[in-house]
Amino acid sequence: MNSIIVDDDKLSCKVISEYVRRTPLVSVAGVFDSAVSARNVLMSRDDIELIFLDIEMPEMDGFDFIGSLERPPSIVMITGNERMALKAYDFDVIDYLVKPVSYSRFVKAVDKVLRYREKANVETGERREIFIKKGSSLVRIKLNDIVVVEALENYVVLHTDSEKFTIHFTMKAIDQQLPSSIFVRVHRSFIVNKTRITMIRDNFLEMGDYKDLKSIPIGKSYRDGLLREINVMIR
Repeated sequence: MNSIIVDDDKLSCKVISEYVRRTPLVSVAGVFDSAVSARNVLMSRDDIELIFLDIEMPEMDGFDFIGSLERPPSIVMITGNERMALKAYDFDVIDYLVKPVSYSRFVKAVDKVLRYREKANVETGERREIFIKKGSSLVRIKLNDIVVVEALENYVVLHTDSEKFTIHFTMKAIDQQLPSSIFVRVHRSFIVNKTRITMIRDNFLEMGDYKDLKSIPIGKSYRDGLLREINVMIR
């Protein structure tokens, strides 16, 4: 998730930035010491998915900031005033952290945001789609139709049952944009559609009747994450 930090407390910004750096699936796209400057940037960007937001700031406080946004991203409030918690939830924030914030509490908030977003992805999964450039045209692809994403130097290849699409993207960037409700990264060079996995044999995935990349290697550092993402019943 692309996130921004909005807080006039420099120490708090430094701490939260470090926490984000240590946390998978979250990156810092900007740090702002006022809600006004953050809002000006948000008006020109649509890729910010999460805001770590202080409440008490000059010019515009956190609540006014949320109210000024037509479609606010996910919000995690971070403040030194725990008495504001009840009001914060009236603004549909996902979590409320009181300074000083520990890393364990920060991770719990991020996990809560991820669960919230995953639920939203599942609810809208039937309608999720992307457009891929092919020559001079844009081709619409349903996310559920993507079987495998494969790294190819500075490009990635999207494999569907009928076609391949090569786009100028990094694996890290596309991994952050694909919904975790459908996709899981299993290797530094491969992301797969979880619904198309038919078997895990040793260190390889079997992708059913998909003809191009039927067997996908599982990277050692990705195996535990993969097993958490699928329903494993072991007696």
